[in-house]
Amino acid sequence: MKLIPSEPPFRKRKLPLLPLLLLLCLGLAATGCGNSNDKSPASSASADQGGQPHKLTIMLDWYPNAVHSFLYAAQQNGYFADEGLTVDIQMPADSNDALKLVAAGKVDLALSYQPQVLMARGEQIPVKSVAAIVRHPLNHLMVPADSGIKSPKDLAGKNAGYSSIPLYEAMLKTMVKSDGGDPGAVTLTDVGFDLIPAITTGRVDGIIGGFINHEQLILEKEGHPVISLNPTDYGVPDYYELVLVASDQGLQNSEGYIQKFIQAARKGQQFVADHPQEALNLLLAHEDATAPLDKDIESKSLQLLLPLMDAGSEPFGYQDPASWKKVQTWLSDNGLLNGKVKTAEAFINL
Repeated sequence: MKLIPSEPPFRKRKLPLLPLLLLLCLGLAATGCGNSNDKSPASSASADQGGQPHKLTIMLDWYPNAVHSFLYAAQQNGYFADEGLTVDIQMPADSNDALKLVAAGKVDLALSYQPQVLMARGEQIPVKSVAAIVRHPLNHLMVPADSGIKSPKDLAGKNAGYSSIPLYEAMLKTMVKSDGGDPGAVTLTDVGFDLIPAITTGRVDGIIGGFINHEQLILEKEGHPVISLNPTDYGVPDYYELVLVASDQGLQNSEGYIQKFIQAARKGQQFVADHPQEALNLLLAHEDATAPLDKDIESKSLQLLLPLMDAGSEPFGYQDPASWKKVQTWLSDNGLLNGKVKTAEAFINL
């Protein structure tokens, strides 16, 4: 599929969980329920002493962009090597691939999203978040700056576009209801991946599924300023937009190496925070030919992302159990979670 710069790495977010189950079964059958080349945590030290780096593969959520700067910083500055690792950073053909492939044991780690991890667990797919990367929602409700819409309830009698994903539809309904409006009074239109043209042509009066570090910046650059309304101000829990995911089997086989990966990633993120321009240059050197990056957009994106990735007094990647519980409750209340999911099994702090 040919990509154009206005298509974000975050737009194709549908997660067909039942096909995931089939892929998981096939993957485990092919690999004997685990990669025989993986070492247990107890054997990490001996591998390091042997002088041979241990290879880990990570699948991005989409093409390389500002949010991935910490990975390229860790790779180019030797932080992974310092931990005895060689890391293969891969780009998926489709953003659905990342969670599928880590569940099936085809890659060691993947970038995915907190709600999707919980929904996968609800489908008995054994994936687990090992670090929170972006700690707050990037997906905001966006309306034209001159529309007169000041809050979600003002969408009554109007048309809102969303990007094919039931999660985003539920978010919009929650926002309108929390604001004192009637969700039933809002016409919801599935615009697929055409969020930007849908709002710029007036096809819809607002969009959800667009991200403040991508669509909003593109709209502003193209002369279509928008007001973004944060879902956490209107009843949606403050979820982790991006998380690092492993499989249960992968953690059993390689927890020690995954810990080393996270240690190197923390150094990478610190480098990005201390040297954002240098980190951006490292990223731009790895842009994919099928999805060229706009340096101005990525620079502004990184400025937006850095505070949203900051864990404060906790180390980069820390996950709050209360966050997982709140998101799980909201997903259940909105009919988005199958079965009973134990939040303590959906994440681990390493």
